[in-house]
Amino acid sequence: MIPANPSVSGPRTASPVKRLAGRLPAPADKSVSHRALMFSALADGTSRISNLLESADVTATARAVAALGADVRRDGPGAWTVTGRGAWTSPAGPLDLGNAGTGVRLLMGAAARFDLEAVFTGDESLSARPMARVLDPLALMGVKSRSRDGRLPVRLTGSRALRAIDYAPPVASAQVKSAILMAGLGADGETTVREAHATRGHTETMAPLYGADMSARADGAGLVARVRGGRVLTPHDLAVPGDPSSAAFAIAAALITPDSDVTLTGVMDNPARNGLYAVLRDMGADLTLTPAGTRAGETLVDISARSGMLTGIEVAADRAPSMIDEYPILSVIAAFAEGATVMKGLAELRAKESDRLAASAAMLAANGVRIELGEDYLVVHGCGAGGVPGGGRVETRHDHRLAMSGLVMGLGAREPVSVDDAAMIATSYPGFFDDMAALGADIA
Repeated sequence: MIPANPSVSGPRTASPVKRLAGRLPAPADKSVSHRALMFSALADGTSRISNLLESADVTATARAVAALGADVRRDGPGAWTVTGRGAWTSPAGPLDLGNAGTGVRLLMGAAARFDLEAVFTGDESLSARPMARVLDPLALMGVKSRSRDGRLPVRLTGSRALRAIDYAPPVASAQVKSAILMAGLGADGETTVREAHATRGHTETMAPLYGADMSARADGAGLVARVRGGRVLTPHDLAVPGDPSSAAFAIAAALITPDSDVTLTGVMDNPARNGLYAVLRDMGADLTLTPAGTRAGETLVDISARSGMLTGIEVAADRAPSMIDEYPILSVIAAFAEGATVMKGLAELRAKESDRLAASAAMLAANGVRIELGEDYLVVHGCGAGGVPGGGRVETRHDHRLAMSGLVMGLGAREPVSVDDAAMIATSYPGFFDDMAALGADIA
């Protein structure tokens, strides 16, 4: 049985605290959790997954692959067994992915290689996000689809006779790349995706563990990923590493709260995901990264963060692919730095769960931080340590990362910070409130 996800709904308020301290395991990675469920469901046989993130997004993917024909069972906290049949079939009803952008886009690619018809739906936020960037290359491969002006709901008709393509996505997106590679698993020949700027490569790392002929190589600042279709995937047991994006909230809280010392263990240290931590070091953050082994083909580190003075910097546009989910929390950290932090190349943030660029700017402005907002950039004029006024209310716009960023800001501001709704935090980090409380946070 796949459990429902309890969530903390309604407004929440974070109040300033004198200190945060503690050592916690990083929450399981959302991107890897989605892919582990999909590859296990595509394989012919039984796979066991440990430390799976049991968030609303991930359990939506679990329900979807079960509806497509896999046997999915939860054995205990984070422990799941998935038995695939080697092929998917048409589901009895629509596949509702809730708020899961990774889930819906990768599933459309994975389902495309089978003779089936499926309708993909989502919540209001997901239904506003662009899907043509996935549907267009799938159409070149021979997939038929109908949509609402390139948005959900999408009715997709797959085929066992897909064509291999050589494709350069117009936007840097790991979801687009992964959807094409997933479809390429069943295409006739070799499918290639060429990225001008390399994005996270969890699909390319995980697929060979299940027997796929898939790889990637650097190409200047970009990347070339390829997959040869036709192989039957085999089962694999894996443990999901810690999520650097979710770990960023506790790390940020430690950096902006006086006398704090916090460690997150088992964090994935993937070059396409660790851009935030490099930027924080450039800002003078007191961070220590200690090697902690490997998991699911990914390198792990323990990250320790201690409060101290931060300095504003310019964050170049080419950093964006390696930290695209972290800009809201980076903007909060920048508010506590000395001087201005300039973030460029942020156009893709406008197509996230919300217009994340505008929402981040509004969050800061509502709490007394001076900002400058452009079409693809944000300038945050830092208030210095302890200098953020706070006292405002953050409109989360159904965006989990906005909600958590606003609450973290309240821990270091002069006055409490409220968010209008916390329910969506469960989509990516259901343990957020428990973890923050364990460190000494005051969130009510």
